Amino acid sequence: MSYHQTGSGGPGHEVCQYEGSRFWFRGARRVLDQPYAACVGGDETFGRFVDRPFSAILEDGLERRVLNFGCLFSGVDALCDDRGLCNLLRGADICVMQAPGLLGQSNQFYRVHSRRNDRFLAPTKDLISLYPEIDFTEVHFVRHLMTCLQKVRDARIEVVLDELRRNWVRKIGDFLQALETPVILLRLQVLRGEQGAHHIDFADVGVTDQMIQVVGKSCTDIVDVKTHVCGQSDEIVDMLFGTLQQPMAEHMIGPAAHRAIAAALMGPIRNLH
Repeated sequence: MSYHQTGSGGPGHEVCQYEGSRFWFRGARRVLDQPYAACVGGDETFGRFVDRPFSAILEDGLERRVLNFGCLFSGVDALCDDRGLCNLLRGADICVMQAPGLLGQSNQFYRVHSRRNDRFLAPTKDLISLYPEIDFTEVHFVRHLMTCLQKVRDARIEVVLDELRRNWVRKIGDFLQALETPVILLRLQVLRGEQGAHHIDFADVGVTDQMIQVVGKSCTDIVDVKTHVCGQSDEIVDMLFGTLQQPMAEHMIGPAAHRAIAAALMGPIRNLH
């Protein structure tokens, strides 16, 4: 069974596709010949393991159609390289775009899966040359890759991070300039407090204030929201997940976080009309 059939983590979470896009989006397919606002982003925008993602809350509060184009496991490449998704966003009156994370992008040092940007496919010759002591054959996810690089604890990782930051700014900047739709940039900072074998120091590998400021010049507004995963906010009882999915659900944001995001976006959206 493919990930789009099981990934929402809860009963009754329909997914659909739109012509021209390879991705599966949250909810039943909706008509596009009437005005709509669009929300685009990753797992949080999709609303994994929650009954009502912030796009649905916005639709009720704004009393206008708000379509959810969030994609599970998506990052920079999924956002920027799918022509069908770009056309869906161009058809919107306004777009709320969750700023993607830093790691989910193919670059000078490694390649990721075109749809599941959390998947590490292969290192390039440049990364192998930079880290000859690391065996990359057992690395399958970008978070695991970054853990391996951080464990070395020397300045080489800054070479990789500089490339990721430049590539992120270039791709997101080009995407926003070509979109031709008013964009509210949602900088969603999810505080995870992770421990364990694949723990990452997110202070080092996150999107920086400077990066947001650079690409934000092409946006009508920037909304900054900080929240915790439900495992730290005691919201796990309000999440929808199947057998054996609780560990994954604990690392997602809960219903209260979605309500807070919608509340933060409501005013900026109304200010555009």
